[in-house]
Amino acid sequence: MSTGSIPKPPQETTNVQELTKLKKVKIGNELYFEILNVDKMQPFFMSILSSSNHWMFISSNGGLSAGRKNSDHALFPYYTDDKITESTDITGSKSIFLVKRDGQSMLWEPFSIRNSGKYSIQRNLYKNSYGNSIIFEEVNSDLNMTFQYQWSTSHVYGFVKKSKLINHNPTQVDVSVLDGIQNIVPCGVSSTVQNQVSNLVDAYKRNELDKESGIGIFALSVIIVDKPEPSEALKANIVWSLGLKNPKHLLSSLQLDNFRKGLPIHEETDVKAEKGAYFVNSDISLSAGKEKEWLIVANVNNSVSQVIEIANSIKNDKQLEQKLKKDIEAGTRQLIQLNAAADGLQLTNDTLRDTRHFANSLFNIMRGGIFDNNYRLDKNDITDYFSKTNKQVLAYWQKVSENLPLQLSLRRFNELIFSSENKDFRRLSVEYLPLKFSRRHGDPSRPWNQFSINTYNETDGSKILDYQGNWRDIFQNWEALVHSYPEFIEGMIFKFLNASTFDGYNPYRVTKNGIDWERIEPDDPWSYIGYWGDHQIIYLLKFLEFIENHYPGRLESYFDRQDFVYANVPYKIKCYEEILKNPKDTIDFDHELDNKIKERWLWLGADSALLQDRQGSIYHVNFVEKILATVLAKMSNFVPEGGIWMNTQRPEWNDANNALVGNGLSMVTLYYLRRFLTFFDRILENTKTKEV
Repeated sequence: MSTGSIPKPPQETTNVQELTKLKKVKIGNELYFEILNVDKMQPFFMSILSSSNHWMFISSNGGLSAGRKNSDHALFPYYTDDKITESTDITGSKSIFLVKRDGQSMLWEPFSIRNSGKYSIQRNLYKNSYGNSIIFEEVNSDLNMTFQYQWSTSHVYGFVKKSKLINHNPTQVDVSVLDGIQNIVPCGVSSTVQNQVSNLVDAYKRNELDKESGIGIFALSVIIVDKPEPSEALKANIVWSLGLKNPKHLLSSLQLDNFRKGLPIHEETDVKAEKGAYFVNSDISLSAGKEKEWLIVANVNNSVSQVIEIANSIKNDKQLEQKLKKDIEAGTRQLIQLNAAADGLQLTNDTLRDTRHFANSLFNIMRGGIFDNNYRLDKNDITDYFSKTNKQVLAYWQKVSENLPLQLSLRRFNELIFSSENKDFRRLSVEYLPLKFSRRHGDPSRPWNQFSINTYNETDGSKILDYQGNWRDIFQNWEALVHSYPEFIEGMIFKFLNASTFDGYNPYRVTKNGIDWERIEPDDPWSYIGYWGDHQIIYLLKFLEFIENHYPGRLESYFDRQDFVYANVPYKIKCYEEILKNPKDTIDFDHELDNKIKERWLWLGADSALLQDRQGSIYHVNFVEKILATVLAKMSNFVPEGGIWMNTQRPEWNDANNALVGNGLSMVTLYYLRRFLTFFDRILENTKTKEV
């Protein structure tokens, strides 16, 4: 990006490929990819990444949604991607300049349709190779000026918007700046409330300014509840700025038109029942060839003490801006380290291919997680895991681990596991996988998937190890991850098998602390139940092939071990005659069983969702029985010269990808079933075990 000469205006053409171009550029010490004339393309959607718990979904036209942890902690409204793209002029960044040159005052509103056709402009987009920073640029050839704004994230401070105004003129330019962000969501508004009753949310909004520090505080007057009870709003989303001298502050967008008209605007200190915004207004002078930078920083879910702390830093800490920049850089290094742990770094003579590999690996661990500390385990996290999975096993663990160090190796843990006679302790311990950085693949293009990025404890700042995801996503991501961490293959196999049902199917979701399934919700048209039938065979087979290749003979040691269980999903598959009558209505939801599991969960933990015997104890089986149940679920639905009959109310993923309804016969699963049986044919032919 050149800042020393006047950019040439874009050439008139109707060919989009001539207008748009992808380039590699260096900005600072980082590699960025630049799309020239990005506004000549249809808007496209992007995810801006973070090593912490930030999420940002942004359109190439600047419309965005962002927040931390999940959609209920939003800074900007969490809507579907079409609405986000359409909201570019009222949500997120907004900049307006009154440029004074040669005795004239000219209004310039970058990235807005309001100035369409007024100036000769070029709009460019830059995204760094790590995916955690994006820059929007508008070059105004008539005014000989460039404006850029950049989004990045800081673990400590939140979201950072860095603005830069560049003067390419041979003379000084005076500019009246109004820059900020709009449509700020107050703390305490869930995405459901925002989507369903946003007008009611507006009525509860209160935007306040701490004049000494310049912090904008965005909160609810009270928490929105439909009950006759007090409900105080004790936390706030905040915005503050650095870089402009003694700016005037606005807390709403009400005065933007006055500024556009050149009329005076006054500082806002307390605005009620209006959409939140944070603008800084200042007059600056730019000498020939010079530039001016300033920062706007926003964060969510702040307590009173946190607001006071940041206010004191703004007023007294001369190194605050430097600390902010260092924390952004630390986040980038952490992102690289996370991906490096999954072998996500490669260096070839093809930069695009290297960047693609980095992104693929990073998105893989964002779903399936990455192991926290190689093969080192945290005793406290293991204790927390047992407290949520099986409180009876927790009591056993507390006794046997009393003299263990806080950090122990996987090898030492395995010695403890396989010397134990406690079946449930052995099972849960093998299943324990110390993963972090995982989340379900929800985003504004798939809003039905609710994501949650649990990376650290908001109370004490300690790290959290957690993973969660839809069954298919978790195991397909682990399929790649296991190549970097082969010693955890047993845990992946045990997690897979012990989450499958007596019928040979699997629940919808898998988490660190158990399983979950879809439930019937009469008021939700998206509510539906069923088993996705395509992945019990192939994903399991990939793990089994891997362990046999890396640790020959290990599978045979499982054959007669009673360390396996069945998930007790409250779905009841109808009898063959009923399925034959209507293969689209084949499963009944057992509400009574679902309620019993919920009640038992309160005192036992996630193991409440496992099949029990008549005495109420967890029902244990061996490895061979689990494999047979999986195979028989497919073979019992095999139609000769056809395929595997799909009759569990959900399509195969291959069919879903092709917009097929999922009824009929599956050839894909049949092919993998043949490979599965061929694999076990070799294993059983060479086994020394004759009976289980």
